[in-house]
Amino acid sequence: MQLPWPSRRQFLKLTGAAVAVPLLGRPVFAETPTETPLHGLSAFGDLKYPPDFTHFDYASPEAPTGGTFNFQPSYWYYNQNVLTFNTLNSFVRTGDAPPRMEMCFDTLMEDAWDEPDALYGLLAESVTISEDRNSFTFKLRPEARFHDGSPLTAEDVAFSYNLLKEKGHPQLALPLAEMVSAEASGEHVFRLVFSGEQSERTILDVVEYPVFSKASLEGKAFDSSRIEPLLGSGPYQMGRFSADRYIEYDRVEDYWARDLPVRRGLYLFDRIRIDFFRDRNAAFEAFKKGEVFWREEFTSRLWATGYDFPALRSGKVVKQEFPEERVADMQAWALNQRRARFHDARVREAIGLCFDFEWTNRNFFYGLYERSVSPFENTDFKATGASSPEELALLEQFRGQIPEAALGEAVIPPVSDGSGRDRKLLSEARRLLTEAGWRPRGQFLQNEDGERLTVEYMVRDQVFVQVTTPFIENLRAIGIDASIRMLDAAQYQARLATFDFDLVGFRMTLGATPTRDGLELVFHSKTAKVEGSRNLPGTADPAVDRLVELAGRAASRDELITAVRALDRVLRARRDWIPNWYSPSHRTAYWDMFGFKEPKPDYFFPVEALWWYDEEKAKAIGKA
Repeated sequence: MQLPWPSRRQFLKLTGAAVAVPLLGRPVFAETPTETPLHGLSAFGDLKYPPDFTHFDYASPEAPTGGTFNFQPSYWYYNQNVLTFNTLNSFVRTGDAPPRMEMCFDTLMEDAWDEPDALYGLLAESVTISEDRNSFTFKLRPEARFHDGSPLTAEDVAFSYNLLKEKGHPQLALPLAEMVSAEASGEHVFRLVFSGEQSERTILDVVEYPVFSKASLEGKAFDSSRIEPLLGSGPYQMGRFSADRYIEYDRVEDYWARDLPVRRGLYLFDRIRIDFFRDRNAAFEAFKKGEVFWREEFTSRLWATGYDFPALRSGKVVKQEFPEERVADMQAWALNQRRARFHDARVREAIGLCFDFEWTNRNFFYGLYERSVSPFENTDFKATGASSPEELALLEQFRGQIPEAALGEAVIPPVSDGSGRDRKLLSEARRLLTEAGWRPRGQFLQNEDGERLTVEYMVRDQVFVQVTTPFIENLRAIGIDASIRMLDAAQYQARLATFDFDLVGFRMTLGATPTRDGLELVFHSKTAKVEGSRNLPGTADPAVDRLVELAGRAASRDELITAVRALDRVLRARRDWIPNWYSPSHRTAYWDMFGFKEPKPDYFFPVEALWWYDEEKAKAIGKA
């Protein structure tokens, strides 16, 4: 049933005078001047840096350039893959592209990594918002150049936005759904127009899209068949590469934007290299030998016991933890509700009860992880305890259409007895499955149609087989025909993109300021059938859709927190995702040949952009 959207008057009746949170009130950019050129944008009008700032506080203009940074990336975007690559187009759904391709392309505006939602002009010298807030006019910097020396103009920007709307990866195309036009109004003036149905924070997402050269792409396919680099304009350009083995990015010595405030003191390495390893042990051995210089350790066994080798004992390698960013961090398993046997929330809850985090953390993780309970860990957006009056006011309009548990205490996974096979929890799982119509027939459970309850857990690394085998064994102990299927990197990526799985693990961040577009990609019904989206469980719930839209209309950070916490309560009560574990810090190790500024930025940690090569340190450890 489609839920009616309440009018402002109805909404205020629902909330009551004591908790009148005006989520349908003033626009997001109400405090931002219209028809005035602006040097930056933020969700709620607050900018840390003035128009005449010279560089970001976390940048290092005094640091030298030079050296090679050979590292193992800890995050990636779009169709990128850290195990292999077979295309150099990182911005389409299909294929496997190498990480960090985005460094080769400039964008209209650039994030500030020490602010939760602020962006400042890169290609755009300024942006002007129309009075109706549906049109954005960008004055481009005339000095902008592609790597071949050709000028970057408004025609290239317009071409890029229209191309990405039509053929881009879903994470890029979907936020452009309400884009009415992207057009050049002159050689250096670009205008982006929306229908009015877009989220008011959509602009904050789309101004960071890559800009391509129209001349270099016209008449050529924009798809995953490309094994030649696209012409870019960013701080790096493609260097040497060997598909499936390694890729190098070379710093552009005469980069047109190197002295702009948003770029000064960043991207200091002459070369950035990524080697591809199909096996985690091989990757670790390459690091120990000094073939790779930096890595973030995600295997707790290695962190606890493996960092005891000669280079570390002699001080050539440093082992250091950095605090996690203050962004919504989500790590969980998704049960694919496109398959009928997972429609019932009781089935999903029962499967979740079979995971013994306490035993797993002690026996596999050396106590290094914490239990994840929410898609919004590490932030104020995570719901805790009972609903606040403001949260409850939002949820009440959906009573009867959302799980009753969403209206009570925030749902959290139960704590096990740590035995690895908690009889109380497994008994409750059996009860829920019986209630949902699954009964034992022989070794496994079946429904009244004789269908067996099967769960195949899809993974791409042996480490997940080891860690989750006890979980699978618990599922089998209660009558579920559970198994693990390990695939190679390309097969895994293809099946993930086409939702061809039962159960899969995933980690993603939803940002320091979750936007409607970002939330839609993961939770909204419009993305449930869009291949390549991150709505892995196939969530399609009108109440969730409305809460996502409410979050998109929040006019202050407090209102956004209220709306997202209400959404969090519903998502957790629906059991779409089975939360598993997370680390509150980056566990890193690196060869001691780099300089960096501390503390790190609060909202992003791209070491390849922040750190620099220290020649004296490199000489001291024999790496110069």
